[in-house]
Amino acid sequence: MFETYTHRLLLLWGWPRRLVALVAGACSALALAPIYAAPILFLTLPVLVLLIDGAVVAGPRGVRRLRPAAVTGWWFGFGYFFAGLYWVGIAFFAEGRSELVPLMPFAIAGLAAGLALFTALGTLIARLLWSDSPTRIFALAVGLGASEWLRGHVLTGFPWNLLGQAVAFTNVTAQGASVVGIYGLTLAGIAVFAAPALLSDERGRRPWLRWLTVALVTILAATDIGWGVYRLSGAAPVGQAVLADSRIRIVQPNIDQAAKWSPEKKQEALDKLTALSDRKTDPQTLGAISFSEIVWPETALPFFLTEEPEALARIADLLSPGTILLTGAPRVEPADDLGDGGRRYYNSLFAIDDTGAIRAAYDKVHLVPFGEYMPFSAVLRRLGIGELFRGIGGFSPGPRHNLIALAGHPSFSVLICYEAIFSGEVLPDNGRPDYLVNITNDGWFGRSSGPHQHLDATRMRAIEEGLPVVRAANTGISAIIDAYGRTVASLPLGEEGVLDGFIPSERPKTFFQRSEPIFLLVLSVFFILLSLLRNGKRRTRS
Repeated sequence: MFETYTHRLLLLWGWPRRLVALVAGACSALALAPIYAAPILFLTLPVLVLLIDGAVVAGPRGVRRLRPAAVTGWWFGFGYFFAGLYWVGIAFFAEGRSELVPLMPFAIAGLAAGLALFTALGTLIARLLWSDSPTRIFALAVGLGASEWLRGHVLTGFPWNLLGQAVAFTNVTAQGASVVGIYGLTLAGIAVFAAPALLSDERGRRPWLRWLTVALVTILAATDIGWGVYRLSGAAPVGQAVLADSRIRIVQPNIDQAAKWSPEKKQEALDKLTALSDRKTDPQTLGAISFSEIVWPETALPFFLTEEPEALARIADLLSPGTILLTGAPRVEPADDLGDGGRRYYNSLFAIDDTGAIRAAYDKVHLVPFGEYMPFSAVLRRLGIGELFRGIGGFSPGPRHNLIALAGHPSFSVLICYEAIFSGEVLPDNGRPDYLVNITNDGWFGRSSGPHQHLDATRMRAIEEGLPVVRAANTGISAIIDAYGRTVASLPLGEEGVLDGFIPSERPKTFFQRSEPIFLLVLSVFFILLSLLRNGKRRTRS
């Protein structure tokens, strides 16, 4: 019966083939947070292998033979991104602008269609390396792995829901990111999840290739699990290894996005934030103590803090001696190059002490395209259509990630929202921090999968860099994450509250941080060489 189904998949063509690819891609999104049904990929990726097998057999001759594999990949990717990123459309409801709601399905479909081009490129690359050998699963890993890397870097990148996130569905299997990073996990994970496709293979002239392939994917899976067990065996129990003088309070105000930016609501937002920050400490947890840091979310203050001395005075009254407040707020400064009265705006974090003085600031470096800035805006203005996009974004990027070291406090580096999804791009050049601060506002996306996926990506940065993360989110999920990616404590999505705790201690530099590209490059070259091994017996082609 199994052979009957695989034979039918091989022979599918036209819309039936596309529909199967679409469904397989959509089902693959179940492997992501918050469902974490990673074993589904043991079904969906073998289906993709068989569909590409069929494309190899049934396409026209010459270069045009690449087209069927690319089309199959596009439909698979469209299903994956549509199902995995459906929550983007919820942003159309966030500010109550009903006139935008009809655009929601087109926005989701357009985003999925654009991102699926990377998957199409991945299956095209795989097709170039393809054969009837069992080692073709490594060709798929190389192709999709390369396309996922490109997706994370082209046009500033959008590495959301990388396939490697599915490998990290447990703390044990996630530890491989400390060596090869999320892109290495993606490469290895695709090969392992695609391996059941080998059950459909006929024996070639070199049967040892089948056993070699099975042995290699088994070694890959066992190595990842073994490394995870080993690394976690040296870890202190969750929450016990902490930095000195690192008592913190994370505030999750759960302010409605639709009302947040109303001018009359700014005082209400400050009232809620200060009330939560001043909430009495539970004596059974931390006792009657003051905090080293209090952390508010991204744009917690919906106004220009530097132009509101009354707000700074209230913050000074709130803070105990020696306490620092870390808060997100927009920042503005004059810009002479923009003409008379020109101003430049930044999405920023401020560190404020108990006197109300701003001790340090960070401006977000990696902005969200079409959200915080409009790509190619200068070109659009020259074409005379810039007014059509007026009001989109308006933020300028900061110059660089920077280490913030304040006397009497652990040093830290800041990731504002979207910045936490970029592997290898989270540390400053001027030193290694004691911990990472991630502030975000996922209130745009309600109680959807989006905030869970965002938290999952942030967890990977902790593992890759061996650094704990303190995360404050407006509507959740706020969390304290240790250097192994384990959640020490968190606040539920969509609830108001505070999270009190200590900053976990950092780990020594990981293999990933010391030599990030090396392990990924070696693994990629190894997979390419494996994919070039042939059975020595080709199928008859039409």
